[in-house]
Amino acid sequence: MTKNQNDKVSKIVSLCKRRGIIFQNSEIYGGIQGFYDYGPIGVLMKQNWKNIWWQENITHRRDIQGIDGSIITHPKVWEASGHVKNFADSEDGKKFNIMFETQVGVKKGETQKAYLRGEACQNIYLNFKNILDSVRIKIPFGIAQIGKAFRNEITPKNFIYRTREFEQWDIQFFVKPKDENFWFDYWKNNRLEFYKTFFNNPKNLRLRQHEKDELVFYAKDAYDIEYQAPWGWAEMEGIHNRGDYDLKQHSEYSHTDLQYHDSETNEKYLPHIIECSGGVDRSFFYLLCDAYTEEKLDKGDTRTVLKIHPKLSAYKMCIIPLAANKTELVDLAEQIYSKLYTKYSIDFDDSSNIGKKYRRQDEIGTPWCLVVDYQTLEDQTVSIRDRDTMTQIRLKIDEVDNWLFTELNK
Repeated sequence: MTKNQNDKVSKIVSLCKRRGIIFQNSEIYGGIQGFYDYGPIGVLMKQNWKNIWWQENITHRRDIQGIDGSIITHPKVWEASGHVKNFADSEDGKKFNIMFETQVGVKKGETQKAYLRGEACQNIYLNFKNILDSVRIKIPFGIAQIGKAFRNEITPKNFIYRTREFEQWDIQFFVKPKDENFWFDYWKNNRLEFYKTFFNNPKNLRLRQHEKDELVFYAKDAYDIEYQAPWGWAEMEGIHNRGDYDLKQHSEYSHTDLQYHDSETNEKYLPHIIECSGGVDRSFFYLLCDAYTEEKLDKGDTRTVLKIHPKLSAYKMCIIPLAANKTELVDLAEQIYSKLYTKYSIDFDDSSNIGKKYRRQDEIGTPWCLVVDYQTLEDQTVSIRDRDTMTQIRLKIDEVDNWLFTELNK
């Protein structure tokens, strides 16, 4: 990375700690490389990001079912998937398997070696038959989940870009073999458009096809959705045509017939799988990179602002009494807060001066600040300041709810 590129990452790391977005895990003990904790602001933002993905791909679709799989599975799962043999990273030409090992059981002689899952999707294949037997669904259909995965990376790097514990979101879409190319193209475009909705600079997103020599052993074809990160183009989500590899492997190793019975043609076959597997933490980091902005103001001051999509922001609005020592202003601000906080994620700030309040809200990405001032006491209107433009409008108090709802649903 160049100095300017490295500076941007450093500034984002500093902002994340200063404003309660992301902390180094175990920092008081010197930290542990590759592990991070989300703070009060970050956990709200990340949860919003996951909720949007879930609504887009499960809630608002009839052809995808959701699950929540266990982090530890039978150890033979990872033999069948190829991870025990092939899941490796290298440094200076020496290869290391990056699966995290653990033990199941406590009695001597009865413990069993197991693994923390290296990818979340295997649970989906393991439950393929259960879902067919319990839910009325026909091919083409998908199974999706969001969950933790663990990789004992040799060199975790670039903040939360490459870590040892992370979250993935996965869609495994099961299709007729003859339809795999159609659905592969469909999901490439669908997932790219999803990300473009939430990035300020969609030109920094692209689809890149894997070269033949870089294809993962299970993939017939693969594309990455990449982001132009401070250090160059980097993977955010992979769209893979996995063929029938996974169900074939698990059928063989488990001695279970995982074929699909097609009631329309009376055929039995192993469906082919189109996979959309992305990093929740990684894409969240890219959103921070995309949103982080420094603006030069009058008198040489610099304003740092996180121009993140309002649907992702931790708070949708901050309620601010202009003067914290004026009871009538604080009481009215509290009344407005009490009407809004049950419907929206709202912050309340009656500390310090108005400039410092704006600065904090800008840095955590709050799109609007509502100020109760002396004019409010006269005409029941409040000032609403826009994060990105810093322009202000006045609204009647009883209009704020509808106005905020409309802005968030544009």
